[in-house]
Amino acid sequence: MDDADWQALLAHIRAHPVEGNPAEMRRAFARLAPPPVAGKALEPGGVPCLSFGAGGPPLVWVHGGGLVFGSPETHSAMASYLAGQLGRAVIVPRYALAPEHRAPAQRDDVLAVVDALDGPVDLGGDSAGGQLAILAALHRPDAVRALALISPNTDRSGQSVTRIPNSPSDAMNDHASDLRLAKMAFGENLAADPDASPLVHELSALPPVWISAATSEVLLDDTLLFIRALGQEGVPVAARIERGLCHMWPLWPDRLAQARATLEAIAHFLNAAPVQGGDTSMEKIVSLSC
Repeated sequence: MDDADWQALLAHIRAHPVEGNPAEMRRAFARLAPPPVAGKALEPGGVPCLSFGAGGPPLVWVHGGGLVFGSPETHSAMASYLAGQLGRAVIVPRYALAPEHRAPAQRDDVLAVVDALDGPVDLGGDSAGGQLAILAALHRPDAVRALALISPNTDRSGQSVTRIPNSPSDAMNDHASDLRLAKMAFGENLAADPDASPLVHELSALPPVWISAATSEVLLDDTLLFIRALGQEGVPVAARIERGLCHMWPLWPDRLAQARATLEAIAHFLNAAPVQGGDTSMEKIVSLSC
């Protein structure tokens, strides 16, 4: 990682805090994200999407933002770079946002997109988008070929031990803000909705999973706990744990070599994933990159 590039990105993040009411957070996150890349407008299942690249099977990438902010535009640089590495289409849904739309509206929009596409798809997401990708794959196990996750929210049950201690070291996230966003989507009693904690679901039907997080981020243990749960269920999993960095670092492939490396690793994994009806002998791989 080039330290100058990393320091420049940190300065950019600090200059664009994502705070305030939902409308203010959406505007701030749009300014924080890389300049938008043009995509093709689609509407599978009645859900507006932007598509980048071409070819199939497509990757449906569910953007992060706490289910409150973010859009296909904020994630267009990431999606466009990923499409180039995959040599396939990457489709980013414009799912309904909280608090105007409470859960499970977000999950249901992703399911509508998956249902409308031909054949099995790859599914991925970052942060709360990773949470939605997990939930969608659990609901459509036969429609999802492989799953790619970057720092997904998986645990609201209190098992995660890095949410508070890592708040000072994570430039993009902190426990209080993350909790506030979750309550906007799921309500004050997060324990009442199992979808707030994918970790507690039965996971054995999930397809092969690629997952990554950074050592300094709030959601590190959400990822480590999920890796352990996948292993216990016998789900093939490849894990990549990055030293330092911050939540959502792959958002900036235009600025950060490590963002590009992460997206290239996702493309390699997805392009090597077993084809439905073909070889399903992919062995469990846990590779820790620190």
